[in-house]
Amino acid sequence: MNDAFQILLTATLWTAVLRIATPLVFAMLGELICERAGIVNLGIEGIMTVGALTAWFCAHAGLDLWTAWLVAAFAGACFGAFHGVFSVTMAQSQHVTGLGVTLLATGLSSFAYRVAVPAQASPPTVVAFAPLELPWLGAPVLSATAPTYLAFGLVLLVAWVLRCTPLGLAIRLVGEHPQGAEAQGIRVAAVRYGCLATGSALMALGGAFLSTAAFNSFVINMVQGRGWMALALVVFGAWRPGMALLGALLYALFDAYQLRLQTLLPGIPYQLFLMLPYLLAIAAMVPMARRAIGPHALMVPFVKGER
Repeated sequence: MNDAFQILLTATLWTAVLRIATPLVFAMLGELICERAGIVNLGIEGIMTVGALTAWFCAHAGLDLWTAWLVAAFAGACFGAFHGVFSVTMAQSQHVTGLGVTLLATGLSSFAYRVAVPAQASPPTVVAFAPLELPWLGAPVLSATAPTYLAFGLVLLVAWVLRCTPLGLAIRLVGEHPQGAEAQGIRVAAVRYGCLATGSALMALGGAFLSTAAFNSFVINMVQGRGWMALALVVFGAWRPGMALLGALLYALFDAYQLRLQTLLPGIPYQLFLMLPYLLAIAAMVPMARRAIGPHALMVPFVKGER
């Protein structure tokens, strides 16, 4: 028990927590922006996969890492706009559209990777983001890459935009009462398209982090359900960036902790440890989800002129 407690006091654990939480934060912010405008984007898993492949491929082709991230964000925004054609312009089911985007994006990524990289013993690698050391009182207390600091900064930015700016008010009004927003002269379709493009770009950055910061290569299915976890974090946070960030850190702590527990308890099947973060996350999220109230127009198609 003492060894298990000591793990919580190690710097390596908290460095791992930041690394695990970062792609979830990017994806969570992207989904939250979409949902605050009234659109559930179930294409998140596929868009993250596209972002991971695009960033890795651009870095492998010789572009610098930040340029590769910009290209990945643009690719994600394109898939967000594609989602909007069906869910906004054609007012079709957001669930079906999102799942279709996930299947399309995942399939295209797999195909493109197989074409670009024929069968090899190991995937090609790139030079990933290096950790930045932030010293305090002469000792490094935090070791994380620049994208991690960017992700946490974006949480503050998104929270400020949604709560304190006219743009945020327009987004929230579109998600709560699109007919009222239309009566105020707000172009509902334009706001939803913008949120889908912006949110999907952030989702793609979550995937880009996996292939250019957490790891230094791309592997098919490397997203491994992180997109679905980001969906749950939005509900856990009651559509508030700060609370959703807390949920991401909580899940990351469970995940990083169980990996270290495996070395202390070798006699227990490792599958039980793999289940631990999901079980604890569910236990923490269920009470929050029961009290959470989402945007009233969420998943409700909007047709201009209808009441």
